[in-house]
Amino acid sequence: MGKYVSKTCLNFTEKKGLKPNISISWDDAKPTKTHMAIAKLVTEDKVKFVISQNIDGLHLRSGIPRSNLAELHGNMFVDECSVCKNMFVRSSAASTVGRKLSDMPCKSINRRPCRKGKLRDFVLDWEDELPDEDLTLSHAHSTLSELSIVIGSTLQIIPAGNMPTYCKKSSGKLVIINLQATKHDKKADLIIRNYADQVFELLFEKLGYDVPEYSDELDPVKLLKNETIAVIDWTQSATLAKEWEKKSSKLESELRQQRKLQKLLKLKEPKKELLDETKKDEDKPLEQEKNIVKSEVDETKNDDLKVEEENGYENGEENNGQSLSEPPTKVLKTE
Repeated sequence: MGKYVSKTCLNFTEKKGLKPNISISWDDAKPTKTHMAIAKLVTEDKVKFVISQNIDGLHLRSGIPRSNLAELHGNMFVDECSVCKNMFVRSSAASTVGRKLSDMPCKSINRRPCRKGKLRDFVLDWEDELPDEDLTLSHAHSTLSELSIVIGSTLQIIPAGNMPTYCKKSSGKLVIINLQATKHDKKADLIIRNYADQVFELLFEKLGYDVPEYSDELDPVKLLKNETIAVIDWTQSATLAKEWEKKSSKLESELRQQRKLQKLLKLKEPKKELLDETKKDEDKPLEQEKNIVKSEVDETKNDDLKVEEENGYENGEENNGQSLSEPPTKVLKTE
């Protein structure tokens, strides 16, 4: 598949990689058309897994199930218990970052409550380790993916920035949808320089889908705020993470074996230089034989010449007045 770069509809500010001058609170922000389109593709089983570096919680609010979503850098609308590590959706955005403890007790349901557990925000700071289950699932799905699609990222932050390229190890395809260039553009099979909303509008038109409208009635944050639901568990499944890790480990093992086999086969193949040397060695006897034959022919000619000299031109006698030491003169006969 050749690379295609669409350069239509570029906003100057975003094209330069600058932040647009928009001021809106975390609580008032709503999922975009792209968020809702991705959620629809997950529902239709077209998208298996979503890896997010955003902390805005918009994927959660769009309706993507936790089992299909990794939030590597956290979520403003999620709290985590400091003891049992279970997570719970918040009714409003956290006022702190860096996993700061609050006075709120753990909200564990359907299991024994933590007596000493306190809730803390789930917004990672630079020195914080990435959440284990989210990281494991992200690595596994990236490795097993047949198609990885990057949306709105320059892929600078690692490890998330490198994960879309993992599919290339097993002949997967990489598509990048971003207004600016990314560090992995050279590895991409398709690059689209356009707004994600417009791209998904065209995609859904081809698929025959309608992009769902955002609804407060389906937003977990709004449901908690309206006290429609008391508690929403947002804990990532450790069991699910182990299952996917096992699948990806198996594939990685197979790929390693393939690379080893290819390396062995390459080592067993004779190098071009050795082939050339072998060919030269094989040609040497033929050349020597030719030289011997040529030498014998030359000696035979010399012997014949000596016989002629002895028979007709001894001691410099002239033949028709011509010395043997001189070349024979062409004689033209005239009548």
